[in-house]
Amino acid sequence: MSMLAIDPVVFTLGPLSVRWYGIILGLAALAGLLLAVREGKRFGIKPDFFMDLLLIGAPSAIIAARIYYVAFMWEDYKDNPLDIFKIWEGGIAIYGAIIGAFICGIIYSRYKGYSFWRIVDICVPALLIGQMIGRWGNFMNQEAYGGPVSEEFLRNTLHIPSFIVNHMFIVDSAIPEGAFRHPAFLYESLWSLVGLGILFILRRQKFLRAGELMAAYFIWYSIGRFFIEALRIDSLAFIGPKWVADFINALWTPMTGVFDQGYLDPAYGNIRISQMLALLLIVAAIAFIMIRRATGNATVRYLDPIVTTKPERNGLIEGAGADSDNNEIAAKKDKSSVVAEQADQQDDSENPIITPDDTRKDS
Repeated sequence: MSMLAIDPVVFTLGPLSVRWYGIILGLAALAGLLLAVREGKRFGIKPDFFMDLLLIGAPSAIIAARIYYVAFMWEDYKDNPLDIFKIWEGGIAIYGAIIGAFICGIIYSRYKGYSFWRIVDICVPALLIGQMIGRWGNFMNQEAYGGPVSEEFLRNTLHIPSFIVNHMFIVDSAIPEGAFRHPAFLYESLWSLVGLGILFILRRQKFLRAGELMAAYFIWYSIGRFFIEALRIDSLAFIGPKWVADFINALWTPMTGVFDQGYLDPAYGNIRISQMLALLLIVAAIAFIMIRRATGNATVRYLDPIVTTKPERNGLIEGAGADSDNNEIAAKKDKSSVVAEQADQQDDSENPIITPDDTRKDS
């Protein structure tokens, strides 16, 4: 069987190769943008705001994702530093991308005068759909896969389509003769799809406070990533305390009835970084919700209108937003109040009021 059932290169123009990986990442970014723009319109935020955010956020996410990956795989790059820039060959870390995107989001939201919690809540479904689509880039590159598995398991137990199964026959240094592998990319993509539906439902609920949709995203994605990551054989890892590794393995135990963990070289590490980070994010997200609720800081709801503290950099659509009708009524009342006040002042100037004290002074 061919090592590559699907050619990762779409076409070539001289020395330039256009790869499926880049096209899929572009489609992922576009889908995320359209989703954020549509939700932003409900709150009266102009599409330009999200377009600008994507233009600076996407490069920030890619750079951070590459730095994150290279930092933990430095041995593979230290002798060939120029390979660091060959991002089209794969090798980016999702958590690194999230870090880069969030840093960019914090800075840009503050620049525009918006609450970061309000903007990030709008953007996390867009981020999740981007991850869901982007994982297919890993599929095209035959990366981010799991340990060996039987063809029968993929076709007849999981009922995975043939074009995916065929592309999951991979030849590498670990198994030179080739073997079918767990399509970890597919598991994570499907998990993200379900999570997207959950976020869509949550953001229509009145009980949801600002920032809590972000927390729900981290909880859902990290749960899936914790269990899926253990299937992979290319995990970034480090050597940590044995009790931590045993604790993580114990949490993963319910999966052993169906799946086997992917091989992890003990000389490289005994703790998968993404699993460790997933657990920390789950705990942090739950604590975030509980502490803000307990301290009374979670007063703003997701469905409340969004305003900016910097009108000169305002990205709001005039006359739009969740509370535009009320704002219009309030504006008319304010205008009527100003007209009435001006009329009263004019009457006072034409008919001055004479008090008893004023009468005595005149006499």
